[in-house]
Amino acid sequence: MVVANQKGGVGKTTTTVNLAASLALHGARVLVVDLDPQGNASTALGIDHHAEVPSIYDVLVDSKPLSDVVQPVKDVEGLFCAPATIDLAGAEIELVSLVARESRLQRAIQAYEQPLDYILIDCPPSLGLLTVNAMVAGAEVLIPIQCEYYALEGLGQLLRNVDLVRGHLNPALHVSTILLTMYDGRTRLASQVAEEVRSHFAEEVLRTSIPRSVRISEAPSYGQTVLTYDPGSSGASRISKRRVRSPCGGPPYITNRSTPM
Repeated sequence: MVVANQKGGVGKTTTTVNLAASLALHGARVLVVDLDPQGNASTALGIDHHAEVPSIYDVLVDSKPLSDVVQPVKDVEGLFCAPATIDLAGAEIELVSLVARESRLQRAIQAYEQPLDYILIDCPPSLGLLTVNAMVAGAEVLIPIQCEYYALEGLGQLLRNVDLVRGHLNPALHVSTILLTMYDGRTRLASQVAEEVRSHFAEEVLRTSIPRSVRISEAPSYGQTVLTYDPGSSGASRISKRRVRSPCGGPPYITNRSTPM
């Protein structure tokens, strides 16, 4: 699942790490791929990502096996992270001259032999080659939308990019989920934005919205997700959704219409 939105500050990283932690706490094996040069997902999961640490940059540019860079998350069993370092900031330029530049992440994931139930890819706030690599590697896209005035600005371009990737590089890709974040029910603006998003994307928008929460903001400073930092907080209860058993007897998954626990 690709977590993408070219707007910054909408909750992509927070959504990625907390959803991944929730799935892992429900018994799934989950890998978070940090594709943002800022490395915030790595920080939130307590993973070192300084310059000397093997990272997703080495996988994309130097064809290093993904298994060589993946690290387990200490606080959550079954949760793993492929960290990002600042080197990734130059990857956009370096990828341009490489063969099959759009599918390097896809091939690395396909060669990864450890059993996994989910892979969540945290994208940078852009629509460059890193995000394209994520979309080529992914099966579906989750779009976090902040409940603010500019929520829908630029969303059309993101959807066009998804269509382009689906048409030329990854026919299976589709937008499966839209999540409303930083929702403040006390304001009319948040309700108006939520209503507008639901009117445009009735099938994709989750009923559950993520409220503004100090605990969610505090958790990364302790190298934790909100589910381990303060599992009783309102943000944690919204993120940790109902576990659903696969009809084929497979691992649990979160439905697109799940409800808070």
